Amino acid sequence: MPRLSEVIAALDALWPPERAEGWDAVGTVCGDPDAEVSRVLFAVDPVQDVVDEALKLGADLVVTHHPLYLRGTTTVAAGHFKGRVVHALIKHDIALHVAHTNADTADPGVSDALAGALDLRVVRPLVPDASDPSGRRGLGRICELDPPMTLGEFAARAAARLPATSQGVRVAGDLEATVRTVAVSGGSGDSLFDAVRASGADAFLTADLRHHPVSEATQHSPLGLVDAAHWATEWPWCEQAAAQLDEISDRHGWDLRVHVSKTVTDPWSAHHTSPSIDGAPN
Repeated sequence: MPRLSEVIAALDALWPPERAEGWDAVGTVCGDPDAEVSRVLFAVDPVQDVVDEALKLGADLVVTHHPLYLRGTTTVAAGHFKGRVVHALIKHDIALHVAHTNADTADPGVSDALAGALDLRVVRPLVPDASDPSGRRGLGRICELDPPMTLGEFAARAAARLPATSQGVRVAGDLEATVRTVAVSGGSGDSLFDAVRASGADAFLTADLRHHPVSEATQHSPLGLVDAAHWATEWPWCEQAAAQLDEISDRHGWDLRVHVSKTVTDPWSAHHTSPSIDGAPN
């Protein structure tokens, strides 16, 4: 049975912390390096529902994509919801480790997992990592869709293949336009419009698209936009990451039991469709 320090070393080899953005907060949040690890849970968000799942599962380590304390803190008092997470983890000897932007740009990374969930063939990074001579690391991915389909059909595929959320999938653009090349980026992606347009992609699937960037993008070019829930675009990484750790465990004879959280931590709880989307406002 490996120690936590050994498992963390393996995770850091997959997603080196030095490759995270300067503003990010990755790495081990809590945990005893000498503690033994037998069961690991992967999840997107380090929230109480995931901690509760880890407790029921008997996990010794939780690995999340999103940081618990992205902007730092001066207290972990249990009077605050994040402090209660820390207290619960430490009280039950559960470690927490974060791989965020260092997992976004990895090879394979978050967008590779998203492309795989949509049955897309990855061609290259959308924004290549200049420090990678192989040209495989970077933010987002440019993918081929074979056979081509309409934007409406591709959006329907995304809605069917990604985890269900209250938001579902929104589309901007001509639903009958043919889509052959797709740019994907797990998580918030509206800062990448320039790179997507420069790539020549027919469509861009990402999350957290806002009104003004989308309005401007639709006026700028015929690029089709597919907006899924943030959590849904990043959850496939949990399965990919769990498979990577499984392979490492087998290679080292660790016999780890690796699990992927099925808890939906997307914050939106309901969606009501307007009675009509045609013509003037109601």
